[in-house]
Amino acid sequence: MELPIENLVLPHDEELVSRIIKGEKHLYEQLIRKYNQRLYRISRSIVKDDAAAQDIMQTAYLNAYLHLADFQTKSSFATWLTQILINESLLYKKRSQKYQEVLVHNGKNVINHQTPLAELMNNELKTILEQSVSDLPEKYRLVFVLREMEDMSVSETMEVLHLSESNVKVRLNRAKEMLRTYLGSQYKSSQVFHFHLTRCDTIVRLVMAQIDSMNLQAPRR
Repeated sequence: MELPIENLVLPHDEELVSRIIKGEKHLYEQLIRKYNQRLYRISRSIVKDDAAAQDIMQTAYLNAYLHLADFQTKSSFATWLTQILINESLLYKKRSQKYQEVLVHNGKNVINHQTPLAELMNNELKTILEQSVSDLPEKYRLVFVLREMEDMSVSETMEVLHLSESNVKVRLNRAKEMLRTYLGSQYKSSQVFHFHLTRCDTIVRLVMAQIDSMNLQAPRR
């Protein structure tokens, strides 16, 4: 009889990384599944585009895999992976903005190909929640997503965003103030920017297929 997944004792991230580097690359799937929700929420909050966020996730996972030997245990694997994801998201956003500026300069219309949130949400409240979080200025939105939606500690948020403790607290309070008018006590929902199982499976399949097709092995320390 199989135990429910919540009752299974899974290896720590650092143990998985060590085993992957030694050749058990199939174990990377466990890390992907563990952090899909977090990475999607964070990237989606930066680029505001569903399809782009999923592409960025794949890039971040591949980059992390190729640099596993560079991972230093002085910070957690989750923090290290999150930093890679944020860097990729900000780079995408910067490139996208430059591309749109070029199109506008050349007199061409910029078409928004965002995936409608309505396709992912099953009630009006969730749509309002996502939109409200998306509308926050980026510096407040990122702190809010990390602290309130991903339950990252103040120290982890400081490390990932290179902010002081006071800045993290000030930005989080400001984000809450902005949301309070619209949402009250309902803003913290596990379904906001939800990355459902089908899409989780897709990301796992795509990343692992790329690793296999390129016959990639995580560099050894």
